[in-house]
Amino acid sequence: MAADLILDAGHGGFDNGASYMGRAEKDDVLRLTLAVGKILEEDGYHVYYTRTDDIYHSPSEKARLANQSGGKYFISFHRNSGMEDNLYRGVQSLVYRENETVNRIAENINTQLAEIGFQNLGIEEVPDLIVLRETEMPAVLVEVGFLNHDADNRLFDEKFDLIAEAIASGIENSIPVTAQAIPEKYHVQTGVFKYDVNAAYQLERLNMQGFEGKIHNEEPYYAVWAGNAGSLDEAVDLQQKLRQYGYATLIVSE
Repeated sequence: MAADLILDAGHGGFDNGASYMGRAEKDDVLRLTLAVGKILEEDGYHVYYTRTDDIYHSPSEKARLANQSGGKYFISFHRNSGMEDNLYRGVQSLVYRENETVNRIAENINTQLAEIGFQNLGIEEVPDLIVLRETEMPAVLVEVGFLNHDADNRLFDEKFDLIAEAIASGIENSIPVTAQAIPEKYHVQTGVFKYDVNAAYQLERLNMQGFEGKIHNEEPYYAVWAGNAGSLDEAVDLQQKLRQYGYATLIVSE
């Protein structure tokens, strides 16, 4: 089975993250996350996203979604910001605690991005970051250049496709994928339950609201999946509709 990856676009919704000259971190990282995810999916990885549009989840909610997804690795994308404009620049990866697995992922991503032109600021332990501390799988947070440095922004914009490919290469060099078909179907996960009766109730509620769905059992939990989309774009559209009904959602593939 392919390695399941959770990709997290930092911030979102009312939380812009860093801002500079009308530019918001949340927009840069969402665009980058989706681009990296597309490459990984085409190369045979199962990819989950904590968000695919401009919506806010708290760090704890993102960690919970990741833990419930069945994903094996968590990678969060951000852009850094210095105390003074145009003072600091470069790429850096943050981890909860250094170990062989997270160091390998972080170093490979940093190295690939350095070849694009970013300064490599290395790896730093940051135990207070919730998305690193509360995720139950190896987790890395990548700061893809400084948002308030003009040279890093030019690099981000002018070499965007190369940056996405570099990050994907860093991930693939760290987490090899086994032979598996590219995902053919996408679903929107609307809940994970300990008891099958609660999952059945959620599925019935979805059906009454006009959504097709099914229960996916992966011990010890029962996940309720809505839809049967043939593309990520279709899944994103469905996710937006489900959120209007108040569901906390996560896109999954099979």
